[in-house]
Amino acid sequence: MSERREIRWGICHIYSSYNNTIIHITDITGSETIAFSSGGQMVKADRLESSPTAAMAASKKAGEAALEKGITGIHVKIKAPGGHNGPSNPGPGAQAAVRTLSRMGLRIGIIEDVTPIPHDGCRKKGGKRGRRV
Repeated sequence: MSERREIRWGICHIYSSYNNTIIHITDITGSETIAFSSGGQMVKADRLESSPTAAMAASKKAGEAALEKGITGIHVKIKAPGGHNGPSNPGPGAQAAVRTLSRMGLRIGIIEDVTPIPHDGCRKKGGKRGRRV
């Protein structure tokens, strides 16, 4: 009879664009920050901020801080730039970040996409006939 330890849940917000990857771990309410890290803190060159390698290093740093503070399980919320003229699919760092967090021993609960979707707000740029190439 193995004694089941209680899982302390947190939320991991991953913002992944083509320019950077930001990993932000909060408590279950989402109001208190537990750990924060980004791809830009891990690499020197600007073009590498969004790379999977930088995302892995950033999530490793954030995950270690979360484990230290007693978080054992996380719900993941992945966000791409979205909106009315950003890409709606996350950048290359998102998947690498999730994989690294699960490898560290954090239990992963729900993986959710929270990309903002326009409900017909502003008019898109490009004029009446679209962008002519």
